Amino acid sequence: MTRELRPFLNAVEFMTVLPAPRGAAFDDDWLLPAAKYFPLVGALIGLACGGVLLAASAIWSGTVPAVLAVLAGVILTGALHEDGIADTADGLFGGRSREQRLTIIKDSRIGSYGAITLMGSVVLRISVLATLPHWLGVAALVAAHSIGRTGILLVMSALPYAGNVATAKLSYPDSRFDAAKAIVAVMLTLLGLAWLIAAEPGAAACGLIGAVALGALPALAAARLIGGYVGDVLGATEQLTQIGLLLGVAAIAGHG
Repeated sequence: MTRELRPFLNAVEFMTVLPAPRGAAFDDDWLLPAAKYFPLVGALIGLACGGVLLAASAIWSGTVPAVLAVLAGVILTGALHEDGIADTADGLFGGRSREQRLTIIKDSRIGSYGAITLMGSVVLRISVLATLPHWLGVAALVAAHSIGRTGILLVMSALPYAGNVATAKLSYPDSRFDAAKAIVAVMLTLLGLAWLIAAEPGAAACGLIGAVALGALPALAAARLIGGYVGDVLGATEQLTQIGLLLGVAAIAGHG
């Protein structure tokens, strides 16, 4: 297995429910080499969701294609990021101290804040996607899923890990991305955005503004309330970055 294929397959296996082939087992320090491929994996997830959107639109009208496209993403990722946004909302809004917030975030049970936030995430994505022409919806899904994973990389680079390293599900790296990994991640993000930029440059620009504005909220809140990120905060970042991009695109192109 080539040097770069293994990290890519690690990224696929981590971000989706798809199994990796033999020889792609996770090393102890797999996360940092694999993370630069997160935007590419996101784009591929978005493309799969876009395929569902187009196939469903040939059979049904209304919001049904958008519902099926969003559900396809949830199923393909094993609701990884949906779990993150729910746990983050419960912990950050429901806890009174740093320790209490981290305890609630780690608890797999969902509370009122988490349920409402999760419902809002799903409903918003469906509602916004349903306003877009189908081919533009595909481009927006590819871009949203790609830049959502880029948001994860930015938070990992900007904030320290705030949880208990000994009990963490992943071994989060202490080091940051070097220039080579950062360049790869940027190029793959631009690849994910390329179709949307070519189709609707104004909508793409508005979408990027929305992605940055909403995607930054979990990191800012986590930095203030728990002193850094944990895995669920990364999931919340991905979800809000997605929503921000879709909202921005629909604000410009969703009235046709």
